Amino acid sequence: MQSAALRMEEATSVEPCTFVLFGASGDLARRKLLPALYRLALEGYLPPESAIVGAALPWMTTERFRADMREALERAPEVGPVDETAWRAFAQRLHYVPMDLSRGDDYQRLGHLLDRVDREHGTRGNRIFYLSLAPTLHGQVVEHLGEAGLTKARARSWVRLVVEKPFGTDLETAQALNQRLHRYLDESSVYRMDHYLGKEMVQNLLVLRFANRIFEPLWDREHIDHVQITSAETVGVEGRGGYYEKAGVVRDMLQNHLLQVLAMVAMEPPSSLSPEAVHEAKREVMASARAFTPERIRTECVRGQYAPGLLAGAPVPGYRQEPGVAPDSRTETFAMLTMRFDNPRWAGVPFYVRSGKRMAERLTEVVVRFKDGPLAQGTPNQLHLRIQPDEGMALRFATKAPGRAVHHHDVALDFRYGDTFGTRLAEAYERLLLDCMLGVSTHYVRNDLVERGWELVTPLLEAWGPGREDLPLHSYAAGSWGPDAAGRLLDAQGRRWNRS
Repeated sequence: MQSAALRMEEATSVEPCTFVLFGASGDLARRKLLPALYRLALEGYLPPESAIVGAALPWMTTERFRADMREALERAPEVGPVDETAWRAFAQRLHYVPMDLSRGDDYQRLGHLLDRVDREHGTRGNRIFYLSLAPTLHGQVVEHLGEAGLTKARARSWVRLVVEKPFGTDLETAQALNQRLHRYLDESSVYRMDHYLGKEMVQNLLVLRFANRIFEPLWDREHIDHVQITSAETVGVEGRGGYYEKAGVVRDMLQNHLLQVLAMVAMEPPSSLSPEAVHEAKREVMASARAFTPERIRTECVRGQYAPGLLAGAPVPGYRQEPGVAPDSRTETFAMLTMRFDNPRWAGVPFYVRSGKRMAERLTEVVVRFKDGPLAQGTPNQLHLRIQPDEGMALRFATKAPGRAVHHHDVALDFRYGDTFGTRLAEAYERLLLDCMLGVSTHYVRNDLVERGWELVTPLLEAWGPGREDLPLHSYAAGSWGPDAAGRLLDAQGRRWNRS
């Protein structure tokens, strides 16, 4: 946890800026982005000269926008009771401009508003453009911003662009989008958002591995048997059946969130903690990830789709019964991949990565399973890294149970952030938005890592895509831990899931 001195140093290092939020009327803006900006202002991280401009298609006045954002803050559980004094000051920073994002003239109007905001608030020409939009709009919006001259920083000011996931829908679209962005912005000014990288436990991976001598010497093929990475959700598609039919869990979760966590777990020590050094270490390990051949997809990967079942004792429908889903849909709502790295550190060590909807429990965790000691009696050494909820970690090991006979007993050294530090943890978007304001891109995604992620999953998307009936789509009951086939795959190797 940061000291008070470091927090104050960060707060005084943030330069005033105008935060332009495209998609300001959308769900993400209301649930996460505006509450995160309000919390940053409340805690003194947002300079008083900074301003926020919402841009979206619906026509409304700035006063109406402010009222809507007040309602959104009151509904946001991470905000708590809205501080009236803080809200009045925050509301004065909020502006709104209705825009048709396909019309170049509207960007000229936006530019005039930003010039006025600069003069009235003193934002010094610094700007962050945040694209909380459908991925098909990202390139178009940046081109219009560029043609209007809004991506060009003035003297002694900066312009940064934040792009929400998904970044493209496949390798071809991701590459094309990178090319369009780079016509108007340097890579150093592009911040590709993956909110998992803002979670406390994910950010702690750098400290856990490289600041603790007890872990890093054991972090290799000589000592680790395998690694499990699980992201399980209890929710279904939540009324987004039409979107999910085109996405599936590989695009929605694995290509971005979990491959980024995997890179943090598997990478070599970076030469420093600078953004470029960390990005380069992640790039190198992902470059060594073994490609998915048809044989590997058949024998080392599992896909599934949830059927009707029970959650918390209540019946829930199957995926094919969800609104907007085809009755014969082949879209995967669960996927399990066996990732392998062809490098000296990890040769022969499988990384089992799985994600699914309508699972038994909501959690995201990494389990590092160490090899057995010479006197082991079925008690494996495991390091559990809990990313959500209740962020923390536990180290499990064997000890002797009391008595004359030597019986092994499984115990754990357990750590939870909330118990240890007794303070509220910042939401992922709070951390990442502050990083962007500070110009720190360590926990954003570089262009080559995005493209590498798509390269790795493309064979799966093709093998499991529309019209491909040769590979099985396993059914699993809602409220379970996924298809039995995923458990059998590990069983055949003498292993088992930590949660199954």
